[in-house]
Amino acid sequence: MKVSIITITFNAARTLQRTLDSVACQTYADIEHLIIDGASKDDTLAIAKRYQQQSHHEVVIQSEPDRGLYDAMNKGLQKATGDYLVFLNAGDTLYAPDTIEVVARCAQQPPLPLERAGGEAAVIYGDTAITDAEGNFLHLRTHRPPETLTWKSFKHGMLVCHQAFYVRTDIAKQYPYDLQYRHSADVDWCIRVMREADHQGLALVNTHAILANFEEGGDTTQHHRDSLKERFKIMMHHYGLVQTVVMHAWFVVRQLLRAGTQA
Repeated sequence: MKVSIITITFNAARTLQRTLDSVACQTYADIEHLIIDGASKDDTLAIAKRYQQQSHHEVVIQSEPDRGLYDAMNKGLQKATGDYLVFLNAGDTLYAPDTIEVVARCAQQPPLPLERAGGEAAVIYGDTAITDAEGNFLHLRTHRPPETLTWKSFKHGMLVCHQAFYVRTDIAKQYPYDLQYRHSADVDWCIRVMREADHQGLALVNTHAILANFEEGGDTTQHHRDSLKERFKIMMHHYGLVQTVVMHAWFVVRQLLRAGTQA
């Protein structure tokens, strides 16, 4: 089974090396690493090319101007040739040297009900650790993956981080990122992929493992208000106005309760 790892970069010289190192040390052999660069002006390409020469994995580098993060991710999506794919952007890392081994094992030996049905997992998912700017562990992500994930799970928020969400490539390619969303197209994409899995009767498999490290303070954090507006629009589209309003009211109440507890 081949796994495509897609890394989007733009002037990412500060953070890229640790991302590349986390892929380079993987014990799993059949990895395709796509580095989709937005015509960086710093040392990003030099770092990527040095990695390409040294890596024992297949490494493909593409550098050209794009229309932003999700446009670049669409380019990577269409270029991927693996059986499954995941997005691991500059600054993010695979949690451990055997992370792809864990994912591949879950794909090749699915839980018994799925195995008996002769099906394949549409999505393989797990937990995420949050790190600081130096890659040091801070805590596990606040939103934790549910034991059983469905497309309806995300009405409670993005319970699985994008970097811990491996998708069967033939399904992923059917759903390019919607460029109307500048900060939360990944939420919409994950929901659409899971809806397609439900439509086809395919499983979403929990690895029960930490799969990724995510650097605190990414794009969504930096554009928090705009991201929340987009997420409300996305949730309303997929779950309806009433459920979206009710869930957001609960989010507010939960935050107030937490603030009261900490006071």
